[in-house]
Amino acid sequence: MDNKLIALIAVFIAMVAAAGCMGFPTAGIDPSSALQDISAGRVPSESKTAYAGEAASAPMPTSALSKPGSGISGIDSKIIKTAYLSIEVEDVPGSIESLKTLASQKGGYLSSTNIQKNYNGRLSGSVIIRVPAAEFENTLTGVKAIGTVRSASTQGQDVTEEYVDLQAQKNSYQNQLAQYNEIMKKAVKVEDVITVQQQIDRVQTELNRLEGRLKYLDSRIDLSTITVNLQEPEPVGGETGHNFVSTINEGIAGFLGMIDAIIILVFTLLPLILLGGAGYAIYRWRKSRKGTAPPDLSEKK
Repeated sequence: MDNKLIALIAVFIAMVAAAGCMGFPTAGIDPSSALQDISAGRVPSESKTAYAGEAASAPMPTSALSKPGSGISGIDSKIIKTAYLSIEVEDVPGSIESLKTLASQKGGYLSSTNIQKNYNGRLSGSVIIRVPAAEFENTLTGVKAIGTVRSASTQGQDVTEEYVDLQAQKNSYQNQLAQYNEIMKKAVKVEDVITVQQQIDRVQTELNRLEGRLKYLDSRIDLSTITVNLQEPEPVGGETGHNFVSTINEGIAGFLGMIDAIIILVFTLLPLILLGGAGYAIYRWRKSRKGTAPPDLSEKK
């Protein structure tokens, strides 16, 4: 019985030791294996990037990026709202001030303004308004009330899919960056440090690009854009009366235009004029030579 008990204890100890060897991951990173992956253009695999007994999450491949409706919850629709209006108003500068007040009341601002005078003395202008998306419709109603709407159009661009893709790529690059930083801590050789640093720079550049695009989309989504073109109405009956000064100015402009045309014509034909003058000079020279030729003495004999 004692021998059997000793044998059973020995078998039990051996099984526990084997289970311990197979069940516990090795802490730390294997720099040589990870650097081989980096040199081959691969992201270090999960089995090679386990730290402190915990398996690191492998970066999500691009082909596996999440799409709307693929089981991700809590994703709101991302819509970029824009509008374009052409409005006839009695007072362009006053209307711009009214639009500025309206945008401020709705929690927005005027992104840009422009006023110009047409050839007939009428003023026109353009305004770009940025307001919170929640106030888009209310702001449109207020804009239309400042004058007579000649044309209006609205658009809603759904960028939800692009937004989710960018977020997934951002998470993937953040995971890669964390793994490369861990590998950098284990690297000893100078060439290994340079190789890992190149990968860190590459990933950081892509991460910065994605974050910039996300910030741009957030700005366009959170603040809708309304472009308003303003135009004063044409006077009733059009331009009346004779403007003598305008007639003189038009005459002077026509005179100067004719002089410009003559100058252009002269310089255009100048090569032909020079060639013709040279040919005529040669002709006159040869004719004068024939007229002064000496008489033939043989004929006199």
